[in-house]
Amino acid sequence: MSYSRICTQAAGLSVALALACAATLPGAEAGPSYDGLWSVVIVTKTGQCDAAYRYPIRITNGSLVNAGSAPINISGKVGKNGAVIVNVNAGDKSAVGKGRLAATSGAGSWSGNANGACSGVWEAERRG
Repeated sequence: MSYSRICTQAAGLSVALALACAATLPGAEAGPSYDGLWSVVIVTKTGQCDAAYRYPIRITNGSLVNAGSAPINISGKVGKNGAVIVNVNAGDKSAVGKGRLAATSGAGSWSGNANGACSGVWEAERRG
């Protein structure tokens, strides 16, 4: 085997090794970030709840919190694949939502215990 062929194979192995190492570094497989400000519209489809609500929600490191002044508690998580689970509490009323976010929008369903069983859908839009 010639010297040039050995060097070419060694260079090829170095490139392959560098690519393999890069693929295992933290952050190399990071999914899209959903962090930022979102506007969420919650629409009631069944039950005796208000017809619709709109809330600003902030996502930081995948955690959801209330970004507005309404006296409600919002907590939840969004996964790297966009799957969302959220809990909303206001006084003796509570609801659980689930769904999925994409880069700039999202949608899902919710159910709650206010005034009997209520349920519906939600839609989200990224605002910042």
